[in-house]
Amino acid sequence: MSLSAIDWLDATGRVSAADASWVCQKADAALGVLLGAGVGPSSVAVRVVGDGEMAAAHQKHLGLDSTTDVLTFDLGSSVTEPRCVQADIIVCLDEATRQATARGHGVREELLLYIIHGMLHCLGHDDHDDDAFARMHAEEDRVLSAIGV
Repeated sequence: MSLSAIDWLDATGRVSAADASWVCQKADAALGVLLGAGVGPSSVAVRVVGDGEMAAAHQKHLGLDSTTDVLTFDLGSSVTEPRCVQADIIVCLDEATRQATARGHGVREELLLYIIHGMLHCLGHDDHDDDAFARMHAEEDRVLSAIGV
């Protein structure tokens, strides 16, 4: 995959250029791991927002009055050959900061996890019951390990 597969927009202005570059490079590598052979053209637009914008998006799209970590909008991904991810992903920097602090790792790693989580949703994974949750999170761990995180 090339860096052009990930389009990054930090609406908060709080993510350093170095961290944004790292997240985009790792997300692009993760996309390569997820798609494997038979890769079609992929495009993932990532928008980084704060709690206020995320809460508004959560209300608008899911009817829920709260912030959340990630919202994914699949724009035509394919799990068949050629596999591809076409998505808009909104990630919440404030939630990532809270979770990274609680889990003892960096915010950029948490943002990357949210992006991978969104890409997995586009490839048919879900986390709505305990078994699916466990499978999805095991796949997240596999991808993170494969890209050296």
